Amino acid sequence: MQTKHHTSTFVITGLASACLFGAATPASKALLGGVPVQALAGLLYLGAALGVLPIILKEPNLKWPWRAGRKTFFLLSGAVVLGGILGPLLLLLGLRVAHAGSVSLWLNLEFVATVILGHFLFREQLSRRGWLAAGGTLMAALLLAGDKGGGGFLPIFLISLGCLCWGFDNHFTALIDGISPTETTLWKGLVAGVFNLIAGGAMAGSIGQPVVILAALLVGAVSYGFSITLYVMTAQGIGATRSQMVFSTAPFFGLLLSVTVLGETFTVMQAMAAVMIVVALMLLFTEKHTHIHRHNSIAHQHRHAHDEVHHNHTHDGLQPDTNHLHWHEHNSQEHAHDHLPDLHHRHGHENHDNKTSEE
Repeated sequence: MQTKHHTSTFVITGLASACLFGAATPASKALLGGVPVQALAGLLYLGAALGVLPIILKEPNLKWPWRAGRKTFFLLSGAVVLGGILGPLLLLLGLRVAHAGSVSLWLNLEFVATVILGHFLFREQLSRRGWLAAGGTLMAALLLAGDKGGGGFLPIFLISLGCLCWGFDNHFTALIDGISPTETTLWKGLVAGVFNLIAGGAMAGSIGQPVVILAALLVGAVSYGFSITLYVMTAQGIGATRSQMVFSTAPFFGLLLSVTVLGETFTVMQAMAAVMIVVALMLLFTEKHTHIHRHNSIAHQHRHAHDEVHHNHTHDGLQPDTNHLHWHEHNSQEHAHDHLPDLHHRHGHENHDNKTSEE
C-alpha cells in the first residue's frame, strides 16, 4: 500500500534528484568552452557510471542486464539510446548557443513530454488535480517561451527533442524491475558515456585538457549519477508522471545557480513561472486515487519495505520497515486502496468509472 509516509519519502528523494540535476546545466555551460559537445556528453554520463560504482559493489544479487529478462534488456536499451546518448547531446547542442538560465527553464518540457507519453502510451492515469498540475507546468513553460536569453528557434528545437527523448527514457526506467536503480544508472552511463566520448573525440580530434576532463567526470558523478539513481527510485515508487512533476523543480535549481554563479539575469517571467510550478506541485501532492483493481501474479526485483498489502513475505532477522532488494513473488489479488502508478499498479481504468474516487 502506498502510504503518505512512503509518498513523502519519494517526494524528498525526487527533490534531491532535481537539485543535483539542476546544477548540471550551469556546470555544463562552464565546461563547454574546454570540451567538444559530444565528448562532454560522454564524460558526464561516464562520470555518472563511476559515481554509482561504489554503491553497485555493495549491492547483493547483481545481474548482467541480458540475464535479467528480455523486457528489462529492451527497456534498458531504450533508456541508453534515448536518455543516455541522444538526450544529453541535444541538450548540450542547445546550451552552446543559449543562456544556461533559459535552458534550465526550458527543461520543464521534459515533464510535458513525460505527461503526454504517460497518458497516451504508458497507462498512467491522472486525477483532476493531476491534470491541473500538469496544465500549470505547461503554462509555465509556455510563459517562458518568449523570455529573453533563449537564443532563438534552434536551441528551443534541440532542447525540445532532447526532452522528448528523456520523456521516453523516464517511462522506460520506471518500468525496469529486473535490475536495481543503481545498476540501471551504471549501464546507462557506461554504455552511453563510452559511445559519446569515442564519437566526440574522434570527430574533434581531442577531448580537452585533463583538468577539464576530471571536472566533467565529477559533474557527471554528482549531477547525473546520484541524480539519476534517486530519480529512478522515485519513478518506481510513484510513477514516471508524478516523479516528473517533482523533478520539474530541477530547472529552478539550475536557474538559481545560473544567476548566482554565472551572473545571468533573473527576469519577471522566470519569477512568475516559478510561482506557477509551486502551485502545480501543491495540487499534485494533495491528489488521491482509489478504486477496486486486480493484481496478476508476478515475480520481480526492486527495493521495497514490507506492508500488509503487497509485500507480506517474511525474512528472518529483518524488520518489516527495512528497505531491501531481492527477487520476490506476488500472488494474484483484488482490492481497493490509495495508490499511484508504481511497479505494482499498471492496470487500465476503462471499467472502473463507477468504482473510482479521485480528487
